[in-house]
Amino acid sequence: MIVLNKPHLTGKESEYIGQAIKGQSSGNGVFTKKCHQFFTEKYGFKKTLLTTSCTDALEMCALLLNIQIGDEVIVPSYTFVSTANAFVLRGARIVFVDSCEHQPNIDVSKIEELITPRTKAIVVVHYAGVAVDMDTVMNLADRYNLFVIEDAAQAIDAYYNKRALGSIGHLACFSFHETKNIISGEGGLLVINDERFIQRAEVLWEKGTNRSAFIRGEVDKYGWVDVGSSFLPSELIAAFLFAQLEHLETIQQKRKHVWNYYMRALLEVAGNFDIQLPCIPNYAQHNSHIFYLVCNSFDQRNHLISNLYASNIQAPFHYPPLHLSNFYLQTHKPKILPNASKFFDRLIRLPIHSHLSKTDQDYVIAELIKALQSSLH
Repeated sequence: MIVLNKPHLTGKESEYIGQAIKGQSSGNGVFTKKCHQFFTEKYGFKKTLLTTSCTDALEMCALLLNIQIGDEVIVPSYTFVSTANAFVLRGARIVFVDSCEHQPNIDVSKIEELITPRTKAIVVVHYAGVAVDMDTVMNLADRYNLFVIEDAAQAIDAYYNKRALGSIGHLACFSFHETKNIISGEGGLLVINDERFIQRAEVLWEKGTNRSAFIRGEVDKYGWVDVGSSFLPSELIAAFLFAQLEHLETIQQKRKHVWNYYMRALLEVAGNFDIQLPCIPNYAQHNSHIFYLVCNSFDQRNHLISNLYASNIQAPFHYPPLHLSNFYLQTHKPKILPNASKFFDRLIRLPIHSHLSKTDQDYVIAELIKALQSSLH
């Protein structure tokens, strides 16, 4: 089976985990600090905190923004459930936005009409590591005094007009789940770009205590000063992650090569089968996280998935839109968001990872073309 994803291991993961086991295995040790330093120096993030998942980082965002019952948070429908659930847990009303017509990212032209006096934040998701139009979003936030959270779960080492994704919103979140470009099994990162949130973020991260300030010698003892939870990961996760970060350039180059090979090969045939290839706006420098194509119908999508699977190729669809989820429809009237629904009905993802050989890709492309040809009959 040519799998959708296969993690890239550098060979240093076990060595660094061994060092952590012999030293400090609980969180916020040497490897955590090395990871934090890497992110702030490479991407210009003001403050970073490793978390046990991107979901935890999103939940920290909801706490930092003091989301209350009755607050409204604007969120794209075409995303993973954590993007919305983090704010639902604090009592927010989620206001879903459709995707763009030609790509799965949030349609920024539809945001302003959804802003009300109750709106507190806008969450954007950089799907497939392709940037949302952040200037438009930040201008709206400034005009209406709103906060912006970048859900950059898929967007490590991707850019908007040469600015690192995650460095633009007031807060941002990354994932290092096994399915991402850079991994630690599970794991995430909270980025704080607004200095107003830095001190409280440390407290939330340390279970509601001012332990970080105590370690720095800023207070003579630490205690319970706010709400919080056990958001920081063990040093074993940080050690694994740092081994990956040391090889980030190599991993990204390999993925970019695979992504570009697909694009060159399929550009020649896409028009013959009425399929759409990834749309990359001029302002976006993507990170080759996903290579997807958009079929011309739900039936064609299912035909391709089943035929490719029969040829031992994983090529799944992606998110069911959240505005059509059972949970949302229990308490809300159905919304019509045609583009989010279209991408669920028609989008499939091709295998992409650093281990994929040219032979593998040629096979995937050949079998895909066969399936496309048979879908027309």
